[in-house]
Amino acid sequence: MRIAVCIKQVPNTEARLRVSRDGTWLEEDDLPFVINENDTFALEEGLKWAEATGGEVVVFSLGPDRVKDALLKALAVGAARAVHLADPAFLGGDALATGRALAAAIRREAFDLVLTGSQSDDLRFGGTGSIIAGHLGWPHVWLVMGVEVEAGHRTAKVTREMESGVNEISRVALPAVLEIQAGINHPRYASLKGIMAAKKKEISRPTPAELGLDAAAVGAAGSRLEVVSVAFPESGSGAQMLEGDVKTAVAALVEKLQKEARVL
Repeated sequence: MRIAVCIKQVPNTEARLRVSRDGTWLEEDDLPFVINENDTFALEEGLKWAEATGGEVVVFSLGPDRVKDALLKALAVGAARAVHLADPAFLGGDALATGRALAAAIRREAFDLVLTGSQSDDLRFGGTGSIIAGHLGWPHVWLVMGVEVEAGHRTAKVTREMESGVNEISRVALPAVLEIQAGINHPRYASLKGIMAAKKKEISRPTPAELGLDAAAVGAAGSRLEVVSVAFPESGSGAQMLEGDVKTAVAALVEKLQKEARVL
């Protein structure tokens, strides 16, 4: 099987975050970046099925030059090669623009599966995978917690995580796009041999024109969503405890919502 895995480089969630001077994003100077957590599980799932079927994993990512570090890590654990959408025209896009660009890059080759993480640790929209599937015209499943490629590699049995501990099991035709949830497997670590081998593996950097895309359709120019500002949440004034039985507490809560919060 030939499997495409999309990864994203995101700020380390354990780092101290600062809002940039223009107030539209984070201050990235000296900020450590890592591979998005859910994407590491998608990568491991891709490597597992490639090894089981004698296939290969090609890893895709979009972002500035620093994203090469994430791609090298993916290559070090077993991906065959990488595609880096690093052209400035690709940058600053929302899920629609990013998904459009990644789909165009993936479409240039024949893949049996496209795997992504279920959502990113920074924006958490969870929309890029479904956008890719829409542009490719392939079936897709979100919040995947189990994948079983069936005989002949024409279908896959997919377990999807639902609410209240309930799982949904479905069968999808391949090729398909699956958005992987954290916890589906145990991501591997890179060996010294893998790290050295990664330096010799191919990382291609196609332009929008090479993908058959107008620069106005990708990146910030091709986005429908604009980030106006970001800020840390303001500290509240504390909680109010409502005394009495349920009936009394509910009545008091409704009164506060009407007269103080003015939301009812």
